[in-house]
Amino acid sequence: MVNEQTGPTSHFFVSQRLRMHYVDWGNREAPPIVLVHGGRDHARSWDWVARDLRRDHHVIALDLRGHGDSAWAIGSLYHVIEMVIDLAQLIDAIDEERVVLICHSLGSLVGAQYAGARPERISKFVAIEGIDVPKRFRRVIDEISPRKQLFQTIDNVQRQAARPPRRYPSIDAAATRMREENAFLSDEQAHHLTEHGVARNEDGTYSWKFDDYARDPKMTRTGKDDIGEVLSHIECPVLLIRGTESDAPDPEESGLLAKLQNARAVAVEGAGHWVHHDQLDEVLRLTRNFLEE
Repeated sequence: MVNEQTGPTSHFFVSQRLRMHYVDWGNREAPPIVLVHGGRDHARSWDWVARDLRRDHHVIALDLRGHGDSAWAIGSLYHVIEMVIDLAQLIDAIDEERVVLICHSLGSLVGAQYAGARPERISKFVAIEGIDVPKRFRRVIDEISPRKQLFQTIDNVQRQAARPPRRYPSIDAAATRMREENAFLSDEQAHHLTEHGVARNEDGTYSWKFDDYARDPKMTRTGKDDIGEVLSHIECPVLLIRGTESDAPDPEESGLLAKLQNARAVAVEGAGHWVHHDQLDEVLRLTRNFLEE
């Protein structure tokens, strides 16, 4: 029996010479679920989802490289394929033959590529935005030349190298910045996410845990469709969730739905990009119904 008041335990594994972190919510005899967060986020952003699902699942939440309590990469590019390998290492480390993947944003892109490469390891896949490129980037990505892409990558890295980490005088100040990023968050949500998302500096200020080099756009794919063939190999049922207040494209209109063998898409009213924060009860309802089918 799972104690509803008990938090997760921290664990580490090694992937590509980096010390990677994940949290385990217990209930190890139950069917496994692996949660993968988005960019500039962390494993504890899933806490509300994990507390509910752990009643009848063994829930694991990964900190992607350069995020949360996982090590920062040596270098600056943070290619998605590196994160796909990290996910593969995690699933091997927890010694589960097959898992359910629930992912958000960048995590959805990571999860989708893993599910396409290793379809036998994934029983069901829930993607909360992230596989499709946001509308504001689509035209730019379609039209960019390889040379311009290289130029922009060099420019982005050099600008990031010159940017000092932002420091906040208190956790409350950092939480205020968190709410500026997502106006749907309650004060309680913003404070919780911030507490687990910052580290205290020597001078008493606070900075975000994520590596500034891990920002977009180096992590997002470029080119017209360089993962369509990979997606076509995903064999498990797929649930695509997006918020109506987000700029994520409709998966049917974008063609994403047609690339997947067995998928359906749902739009959640009154939610932005972080659908699982903005409309938690609805995301849990959709996810539980999908898992019970």
